[in-house]
Amino acid sequence: MKPIVISMGDAAGIGPEVILKGLAAAPEEAAGCVVLGDLAALRRAKAVAGVRDLPLALAELGALEQVHRLPPRCLGVLQSCDLPELPAWGQVSGQAGRAAAQCIAAGAQAVLAGQARALVTAPIHKEALAAAGSPWAGFPGHTELLQHEAARFLACSAEQLPVRMMLAGSGLRTVLVSIHVSLRQALDSLSTERVLQTVRIAHGALERWLGRAPRLAVAGLNPHAGEGGLFGREEIDIISPAVAQARQAGIDASGPHAPDTVFMRARQGDFDAVIAMYHDQGLIPVKLLGLEQGVNVTLGLPLLRTSPDHGTAFDLAGTGRADASSFMAALRLARHLSAAPAH
Repeated sequence: MKPIVISMGDAAGIGPEVILKGLAAAPEEAAGCVVLGDLAALRRAKAVAGVRDLPLALAELGALEQVHRLPPRCLGVLQSCDLPELPAWGQVSGQAGRAAAQCIAAGAQAVLAGQARALVTAPIHKEALAAAGSPWAGFPGHTELLQHEAARFLACSAEQLPVRMMLAGSGLRTVLVSIHVSLRQALDSLSTERVLQTVRIAHGALERWLGRAPRLAVAGLNPHAGEGGLFGREEIDIISPAVAQARQAGIDASGPHAPDTVFMRARQGDFDAVIAMYHDQGLIPVKLLGLEQGVNVTLGLPLLRTSPDHGTAFDLAGTGRADASSFMAALRLARHLSAAPAH
């Protein structure tokens, strides 16, 4: 099968470390994987990750297809960025931000061109990305950068390729209407069209992956889903019309549901996913259930991308104490979904 590519993440953070720590503990998982990054940064991470004696060797590749020639317990590395010097652990670096963005772009283009089957992205630091200079500084995070790369490949605008973030883990999936914007911007941008678009994107992706129509719960915005307009009219004027239009289109969507109970109900099996109105409404429940198994999946892209559900953890970088569980969950989900008939 085509390889799975892994972007290194910010070299000053825990990204390189969790990649090596996770794969050294389960070296059979390295088969068919290629890290897009900087070999020196990965060697440094291996030295601090406490895996020197574990059977996982790093092999520099000249091209992606060379991964199939590697012996077992060997991880391929393709130099995919310009990193003149290794950044200090745990410090914001524009050079590290630029290198991380270059690896993400290289991974996206490899999957889009049919050279790889999925992209797993290690964490990046948003301040480092903002300090990376043009064109990378214009992207708030992974999702927007990947949307840009896919739109460029398809020769369309980013607006013509709407994407959404889904967080999955511990029996709960949540899809976000808005992502990396302020809470005020998220509230101001809420519209029936955006909610309906999110429902449609979630339905299409989950139907392919589950092999059946998913049951989608749409969360309200206000306490108790507005209590019939007593606590706000967004549920009446914006969210309910979107749910009605989705149902008219044959989508199994319901709501708006009270935000303080809908995530519990989804975890108990009433729904396959919750549509959350803004970033923290959807991410707090998933992360509260445990970062160890949380996975970020970008929906709406013409490529499969997963990511661990945590950041660069600058306070842990270089200490060898980072937990690789979420990265491995992201890798295994990418492997599972990319092997499905839909991909």
